[in-house]
Amino acid sequence: MNLKPQDILFLLKLVSIHTKDWTFNKLANELGMSPSEVHAAAKRAVFARLAIKKGDNIWPNINNLEDFLLHGIQYVFVPERGELNRGMPTAYASAPMDSYFDNYKELPPVWPDPEGEVRGESFSPLYKSAPKAAKNDPKLYELLALVDAIRGGRARERDIAKKELKKRLEQYG
Repeated sequence: MNLKPQDILFLLKLVSIHTKDWTFNKLANELGMSPSEVHAAAKRAVFARLAIKKGDNIWPNINNLEDFLLHGIQYVFVPERGELNRGMPTAYASAPMDSYFDNYKELPPVWPDPEGEVRGESFSPLYKSAPKAAKNDPKLYELLALVDAIRGGRARERDIAKKELKKRLEQYG
């Protein structure tokens, strides 16, 4: 059973909602996925030991998830970069990374979105519905942007993103 990008989106959503109650239907709606996709993501996450099932509840296995995000995701889910586009800023161009890189002269990486207010280089989101999910959940947006900086950033960007992501994961645990 192989991990899919939506499994990481599911796990990051669990981190963003922390200990709030959730259902597969509710998460599916918030993530722009079907309930069966969310259920399958949960099953794969548990199988990969990135999540733990206790009774009827599923929780992120923070230690394993952190290890995977900091050291493995950049090799497994490599982003595609493309032409100029309007979209939502990601990686170093969005919070919390943008304060470190406010003097960058390059076009920012963006998830293509016709309603986006920033023009930049297209950067494929972790999963196709990630931008929609991020619009409605600022914590999830931060987590996804940090993961994007690890997936496709330069060494300095990756280092800062790893420190910021570790902070957020420690808050969960």
